[in-house]
Amino acid sequence: MSEARYRYPEAIVGTDWLAAHLGDAGLRVFDCTTYLAASDTPDKPYEVVSGRADYDAAHIPGSAFLDLQEDFSRKTSPYRFTLPPLDELAARFARHGIGDGVRAVLYSRKSPVWATRIWWMLRAVGFDEAAVLDGGWDKWNAEGRPGSDKPTTHPPATLSVTPRPEIFVGKDEVKGAIGDAGVCTINALLPALHRGEDARYGRPGRVPGSVNVPAGHLYDAETLALPAPETAARAFAGVGAGQRVITYCGGGIAATYDAFLLHQLGYEDIAVYDNSMSEWAKDETLPIETG
Repeated sequence: MSEARYRYPEAIVGTDWLAAHLGDAGLRVFDCTTYLAASDTPDKPYEVVSGRADYDAAHIPGSAFLDLQEDFSRKTSPYRFTLPPLDELAARFARHGIGDGVRAVLYSRKSPVWATRIWWMLRAVGFDEAAVLDGGWDKWNAEGRPGSDKPTTHPPATLSVTPRPEIFVGKDEVKGAIGDAGVCTINALLPALHRGEDARYGRPGRVPGSVNVPAGHLYDAETLALPAPETAARAFAGVGAGQRVITYCGGGIAATYDAFLLHQLGYEDIAVYDNSMSEWAKDETLPIETG
């Protein structure tokens, strides 16, 4: 892209802004935290742990909790975070107070990818009034800002749905993009996983032809701060203007962070492979590449 700037600054808010606007009518703040814990179970890359306990202990005052695994993932899927049908997803968001006339601010702990997952899911149902808190809870807390242990439940809202099903894709679309010069497929996992040195998800390796832009290298490990636009632009310098971009990771979570940054940089045709390597690595009919 020609100019390194974030094109949608309204989709990123800072801690100063949030502190000044807490309590505004129409503002809804949500803790979106999930944790992935090491698993001792064969063929299970991790255990999913809700962030609810940490939310209950201390959270940004007035914020509610969104449980990705429990309330916003398809229960019948063999994969952890599969997107529910969009009409059902929209209804769930509305029940939690996200809807017409509302502005939502999303944050998470230890990693921003949980906030961007919810942000990308909201885009999928056509809700564009959501923002990610730069630095999340970690930055808020490090700055000595107030916390609360009082739970908040926002009143239900009405959410008008304008679905964007094209921003999530499945394995067939990913397979069809292999060798297509008009599509750049990006792996958001860490380099060792990309190279095939770790069999965490089943068969080690990556989608053939995909390039590696690790989400974990694109935010500050301590403050969780987003990168400067120039830094993000350099990370994605190999992505040509006009290309369709498909991002993936282990379960469609970190991939949304890369997608969020690409969207901010002005790329317009971006999709996330929802089940990512949790599905791909286990399907022997799908090609895989290492090295």
